[in-house]
Amino acid sequence: MSKVKILVVEDEKITAENMKIGLEKSGYKVIGLVDNGKEAIKKVEELSIDLVLMDIHLKGDMDGIEAAEEIRNLYGVPVIFLTAYSDEKTIQRAKLTEPSGFLVKEPFDILNKPFVEKELHNTIEITLYRHRMEKRLREHERWLTAVLNSISEAVIATDSLKQVKFMNKLAEDLTGWIEANAIGMDIEDVFKIVGTESVVKKISLERIVVPIERAKLISNDSSQNLIDGTITPIMDENEKIKGLVVTFRRNKDGI
Repeated sequence: MSKVKILVVEDEKITAENMKIGLEKSGYKVIGLVDNGKEAIKKVEELSIDLVLMDIHLKGDMDGIEAAEEIRNLYGVPVIFLTAYSDEKTIQRAKLTEPSGFLVKEPFDILNKPFVEKELHNTIEITLYRHRMEKRLREHERWLTAVLNSISEAVIATDSLKQVKFMNKLAEDLTGWIEANAIGMDIEDVFKIVGTESVVKKISLERIVVPIERAKLISNDSSQNLIDGTITPIMDENEKIKGLVVTFRRNKDGI
């Protein structure tokens, strides 16, 4: 199994060298030590990097927070902030970049180590695991979206508040709503059929799959289609409704 490749961004040379020693002792591969944000971005672009350890306060006109934001937006590489400053204003600003973690550097001890190696190791492993899971989830979502866009039925999914979270292309065509505009809207405002309110209420009360037969669907441009389909509740382990899935298609007889 290949070693995890880490870039250390730290403007204190002794601290950076000690990090490198500690990381390599723990089995990681440090493929770069840089002291400024612009060089960090360049290294991430040029090299295959799994993780960045980023000091917030760096040399130059770009601090670690700005560099981390650009790295996340452009390359999706996880960043853990290392800082000797734990003031609330700095932490809140850093949080806006959605970092993978924070480590406050400890004062140097007699062994000249600026941080506790075990804590750093644990933070790195948790970060890498979470990043893998998030990447896998994104890939699964892309795969699922591709599948739902290729099937012959329109699909709309909602959250527990019955707000639209997903629509496939056929659902867009039949409802007249673009998914980007429909996201967050109440299902009853997007999927307008005669009796929609009572159908949604019936699902909420009885927690059952409700069929839709020869229902009149009114699209966003006021055109109408006769449709068939089902509204299915998504239940959690406590039998609470976490969302709805609406599948429908044009009735073969038209309107």
